[in-house]
Amino acid sequence: MPLPIRTAVVGVGLAGTVFHLPLLAALPDLFAVHTLVERNPQEGGKAQKFGLSPKVVGSYEEVLADSEVELVVIGTPNATHYPFAKAALEAGKHVLVEKPITPTYREAASLQSLATSKRLVLYAFQNRRWDSDFLTVRKLIQDGTLGYLTEFESHFDRYRKSLRVNWHAADVPGSGLVYDLGSHLIDQALVLFGKPERVTAFLQNLGNLEDVEDNFTIFLHYASNSRKPHPVTVILRAHFLSARSPQFRYSIKGTKGSYTKDGVDTQEDQLKGGVPIFDPAFGVEPEDIHGLLEILQPDSTVLKTRVPSEKGTYVSLYRNLAASIRDPSVPLDIKWEEAATVIQIIELAKQSSSEGKTMDVPNKAHV
Repeated sequence: MPLPIRTAVVGVGLAGTVFHLPLLAALPDLFAVHTLVERNPQEGGKAQKFGLSPKVVGSYEEVLADSEVELVVIGTPNATHYPFAKAALEAGKHVLVEKPITPTYREAASLQSLATSKRLVLYAFQNRRWDSDFLTVRKLIQDGTLGYLTEFESHFDRYRKSLRVNWHAADVPGSGLVYDLGSHLIDQALVLFGKPERVTAFLQNLGNLEDVEDNFTIFLHYASNSRKPHPVTVILRAHFLSARSPQFRYSIKGTKGSYTKDGVDTQEDQLKGGVPIFDPAFGVEPEDIHGLLEILQPDSTVLKTRVPSEKGTYVSLYRNLAASIRDPSVPLDIKWEEAATVIQIIELAKQSSSEGKTMDVPNKAHV
């Protein structure tokens, strides 16, 4: 049996302590948290609460110089993702990068070229592909339950007086709500529908509390083709001043019926609350936020049923990462070029909003 992958975690804020450390700790046969980078290193550091005892260092350079480290997990501020990932790849390490992977598509493409030349795994932490509600939506679409889709609307709305972390709100590369929550919404849309033909976006700062957008609406336009007899409009929204509980999540319209849902996946809150990842309740949504399926009947009536959500499984991402590192023939569940396309769409959305026009999406991105 292969030894666990010796892993360094860089960044012990929300990403590191809520997601990466507990997920890594849950898979001791696959990963060994070898090193933790903290600004004020203390023995054990923030990993102790997860039953881990890594070496704690105060500089990234110590990780790069350590030949025992095989994998670097980067959960630092967005503007640092590119230089940190580049340095790790150049040092011969596999890399997992928190979303958004880079502020620009050019940087994302550059990292992919470097990883390919080094024969290293470069992986994006797009964990919300394993949200319970998204897994449910994906299944409904793949099963043809809704018929041919015509409209897909997906939200991440919240009510907050300011953005969560200072560097999310500062006017620096990779900041703002489109990079933060838009990375998830766009990635999920690309998984379901592929790359769109055109993008139209509206970015706003409604609260005027920070330097970047706190509200966005992005339209992804898909033309009809031999597999889809109808054009599809994808509407992606995030709003920071949405006073509603539970928050709206999905509205999906098809030729056979529709699906609507409120409430969000429970895994983040469960991780914050210390629920063990292999607890039977982990990743299970409560019944009161199960989605509503409405199917048109032969007599033109509409049959309404509640659809239990699939079980969310963020740990699946790390299982696939480990398998792909130990066996290069194992396909990546999140291909880097897919994560790079997310950044391409974000750049086009920002350009669309600033110029007030719809942008064509190149078939092959120019870097």
